[in-house]
Amino acid sequence: MEPMDDVEVIQADVTELPAAFDESTLLLDVREDDEWQCGHAADAMHIPMGDVPSRLGEVDPEATVYVMCHAGGRSQRVAQYLARNGYRAINVSGGMLAWSAAGRPVVTDDGGPGSV
Repeated sequence: MEPMDDVEVIQADVTELPAAFDESTLLLDVREDDEWQCGHAADAMHIPMGDVPSRLGEVDPEATVYVMCHAGGRSQRVAQYLARNGYRAINVSGGMLAWSAAGRPVVTDDGGPGSV
């Protein structure tokens, strides 16, 4: 996925994210499978960055989509792609590193404690 400098994307600090995600807000984790398996936000949807174009139909076009990766670079590109395709996409600055540093929970698929 190439950078799209002509598409402006809103940036959000982890502290600005909702406490919980519902049908109107989506936390999209675009990290690779091995990163996801180590730990992720409990409410996140996982679609690796390279799979986003082919799985775009899984993302609700009516929702505000908060996009997160490890540190914020990949999620910026995905947020630009989503914005170009009509989604309200917001890049989570600092990604999972910031999420974890802010004390937000990181879990594994079985609900146990995860790591970033």
